[in-house]
Amino acid sequence: MYLIKNARIVDPMKNLQEDNGAPAKRDLLIADGKIARIAPSITEEEAGAYGSGLSKEEDRELWIVEAEGLKIGPGLVDVHVHFRDPGFTYKEDIQTGAAAAAAGGFTSVVLMANTKPVVDNEETLSYVLEQGRKTGIHVYSCASITKGLQGKELVDMKSLSELGAAGFTDDGIPILEEDIVREAMQKAAALQRPLSFHEEDPAYITNNGINHGKASAHFGIGGSDREAEISLIRRDAQLALETGAIYDCQHISTREGVELIRQAKQQAAAAGKSNIHAEATPHHFSLTEDAAIEHKALAKMNPPLRTEDDRRAIIEGLADGTIDLIATDHAPHSSEEKQKPITEAPSGIIGLETAFSLGITHLVREGHLSLQTLFERMALAPAAMYGLPAGRIEEGHPADLVLFDETKEVVYETFASKSENSPFKGALLYGSIEMTICDGRAVYQKPTVRIRKDQQ
Repeated sequence: MYLIKNARIVDPMKNLQEDNGAPAKRDLLIADGKIARIAPSITEEEAGAYGSGLSKEEDRELWIVEAEGLKIGPGLVDVHVHFRDPGFTYKEDIQTGAAAAAAGGFTSVVLMANTKPVVDNEETLSYVLEQGRKTGIHVYSCASITKGLQGKELVDMKSLSELGAAGFTDDGIPILEEDIVREAMQKAAALQRPLSFHEEDPAYITNNGINHGKASAHFGIGGSDREAEISLIRRDAQLALETGAIYDCQHISTREGVELIRQAKQQAAAAGKSNIHAEATPHHFSLTEDAAIEHKALAKMNPPLRTEDDRRAIIEGLADGTIDLIATDHAPHSSEEKQKPITEAPSGIIGLETAFSLGITHLVREGHLSLQTLFERMALAPAAMYGLPAGRIEEGHPADLVLFDETKEVVYETFASKSENSPFKGALLYGSIEMTICDGRAVYQKPTVRIRKDQQ
């Protein structure tokens, strides 16, 4: 058991405040994997009395966390990560990916299907889910939409859903055939499973990962034109409105794309629906194509970093709820791969460990989002889209929690991930994850956390 003393609660479901407007200070008792009690004060004696009714002796052990000066929020939920397992475990595996997630405050993650073999069959999906259960966090997985990510033939969505697929995605590769997309949406709508789409039409791309504009001119390459994203969002948002499918537009990067999602959400709301969703990555709300010029392949990703106008449009979309999800697109690669020439190096950066700090630094401290809204975008809304029991702080709910200090300076020099491909390495940021608790157990904590064992 844990008794967390004097933490200030940031709950995206309830605005608990003191008279001065500060988040309310509460004690939390965590027992048997759940939040047993929340109160202004819980004594160690009360906690011990509660624990005496637990069946296992180890569960009755009481640890007191002195959280004065810290805040507590729901464990973060990332619906877009790559753990590279099976097939590319030199970049990351499910265990190291989970460790990186815990270090970043994430207690639930949803894996993408572009592994080797692809998660388009029951055997591979079972392997991924079984490995996920060996970690300290909740690891869910999507299956692919099409067999082999070829965009031609749908997987058996029903059987994979019954086996535990959280949703479906061909992330990394756009689906170009409209009839396939429509059929996938119809089947996913019947199953009530989300479909996540990588919206980049290759007809508008030469040398992906770099924006067609200032950055592509710098490198002397073609780059990715913004219309690559715009054209497919326009198509797929309309198909989602027609079919009622739960549509997730991944890693949005253009102001036009944001506006298309805004309009689609308004149309859905007018019809009494809420099936249109969009993700923003921390790198797309923090950086522009100038970072690609500075950091080269370490800031190369699909879709690419674009202009300051695009970055500001993404922040505006996060602020007004057009973009309801923050997802990292955690994409580990080896140092050797990222040291290749810009046209040969793979796209993608790691993101789990720096995401919360980037949200604090570029969204909260700059006044775009409140702490409560940040947790809505990083915990409550992602959990709701996938129907996960996460994203809230309530008695009786799973004890998936994060203790943090949003004022603390942090510099990321090392990572729990196997990879270090990040343009944020060495940057001064704000917002420190101090402790992560998943299912009532500490899965990450910094040495500075004051914790002691009850000796009664």
